[in-house]
Amino acid sequence: MAGAAYTLVVSAGTLGLGYGVYNPWYLFVLCLLQTAPLMYRRRHPWAVTLIVIGGHLLQVATYPGLLPSQFSVPILVYTIAVYGKRWQSFATLATGIVGAMLVTGRMFVPYSDSQLISFDMIISFVGLSLIVLVSWTFGDLARTRRLTMEGLRDRANRLEMERQYERDLAASDERNHIAREMHDIVAHSLSVIITQADGARYAATKDPQIAIETLKTVSDTGRSSLREMRRLLGVLRTDEAAENRPLPTLMDIDDLVGTTQRSGLEAHLVVEGAPRRELPAGAELTAYRCVQESLTNVMKHAGANASAQVALTWTGKGLEILVTDNGRGAGALTQDGAGQGLRGMCERVSLYEGWAKAGPITGGGFQVSVFIPYSED
Repeated sequence: MAGAAYTLVVSAGTLGLGYGVYNPWYLFVLCLLQTAPLMYRRRHPWAVTLIVIGGHLLQVATYPGLLPSQFSVPILVYTIAVYGKRWQSFATLATGIVGAMLVTGRMFVPYSDSQLISFDMIISFVGLSLIVLVSWTFGDLARTRRLTMEGLRDRANRLEMERQYERDLAASDERNHIAREMHDIVAHSLSVIITQADGARYAATKDPQIAIETLKTVSDTGRSSLREMRRLLGVLRTDEAAENRPLPTLMDIDDLVGTTQRSGLEAHLVVEGAPRRELPAGAELTAYRCVQESLTNVMKHAGANASAQVALTWTGKGLEILVTDNGRGAGALTQDGAGQGLRGMCERVSLYEGWAKAGPITGGGFQVSVFIPYSED
């Protein structure tokens, strides 16, 4: 829009001036050649530059004076410095300086008598060159600012993409964490409840008192599981008033083994050594979940009359956990769902640079071995 208005004003001014023997319509066409392409200077800067330079060379060859369309030179130099390539910008600057010299020679050489270079010629050349140089300088500054802003926008976009990627990773990690927690809580609790419910059904016909005690264990296990689920789901809420039960620690493993014993599985806990330093809270929770998952698998897959032993051994490098049973061993691996808990156990331990192994042992039975090293600062 601005280019069209500029072309209209300059063309009207060219027709309104008298140029003696020169055909005003020729000068009008020359003016259009030097101004009309500027309407596309941002879309096709280099093509417009070549056309306008051709129009000015034609003027230098046919007309010794100046036209109103000469204002196209600083506009074009500024535009190509902003939007053109770097070599095009310098080429246009050099062409503008050469054009200033040619215009000066065309205007003054025919009228010079004795001096080859007069003071007026120097003033004219310097003035025209300064106009070109100042236009190019402002254009180059605008180009630098534009590139800087584009770089900042690109950097902001990259940072936003990185932040989104980190948020997605954090969300995925949290989903996996919640899935592991829910599996450990639900699988262990339901295994105890199912075992006790089956026992209560058979005991009710012979000894109602045993059935009452068994149902009490079912009720206690259900309440404990419900509290664990409320604590876990409370993490997902933003309500600060939500009650969160403290996470289980190594001190709670004794209660866990006791709950397992009340469910009908003979289980024993052995603790050897003393810790050189405390494990992080997350590592203690991991150890608790590993024991919980191992005992759950014993109740689900070891079969009848099985027993389990939980051994916690403190060494100079960390905590070793060994859960051994005398059940069906390799047959436990074929049970549905057995792999999810073991996979979650390995994921938990790997977060603390530890390892977990599980498999049947010689002579029958199954063994889960876990090692959690101390966190060195």
